[in-house]
Amino acid sequence: MNSLNTPHSPSIKTKEKIGILGGTFDPIHYGHLMPAKQTAHWLGLEQLIFLPAHIPAHKKSTFATTKQRVDMVKLVCDADAIFTLDARETLKNSTSFTVETLIEIKEEHPNSIIYFLMGLDSLLSFHQWHRWQDILSLCHIVVNARPRYDLKSISTETQKLLKIYQEDSLEKVQQKKSGCIIFSPETFQS
Repeated sequence: MNSLNTPHSPSIKTKEKIGILGGTFDPIHYGHLMPAKQTAHWLGLEQLIFLPAHIPAHKKSTFATTKQRVDMVKLVCDADAIFTLDARETLKNSTSFTVETLIEIKEEHPNSIIYFLMGLDSLLSFHQWHRWQDILSLCHIVVNARPRYDLKSISTETQKLLKIYQEDSLEKVQQKKSGCIIFSPETFQS
């Protein structure tokens, strides 16, 4: 069974563009939902996949259990047709590494363009993620604003990353299969 079609997840509706938002979702809240929906609309996505992590790589623990977090995301997805749950990482008994999941999704959908959404807070540590270069070879990174995080205070490492990979034009990003970092104007203007 395709893990995107788990009992917790309906099939992907579009084969050309796949939007993904990963996280612990402990709990899932409007700070996830509103920017995600705005960004999906800006990207022209018909669907955005929520990908809850079982054992997150960047957090020591969660308050809610994995099942509780999956159930919360499922409720959100049931309430809004644009959102879909992919519970594949919750079925693993090991650390959830984004690169491994993206490899699986890319193998399942080799002709699709993947947009991986993250908050500005995650971008600030992205250069420390497991195999971050491989992540960029598999998808585009779309960055959403986050409260209390400012582009003016980014580290030297993040500045170097942006100098190489940042693209300001969505049209140019859409001409490539992967490798770009773009900021969602929808969330940076809100």
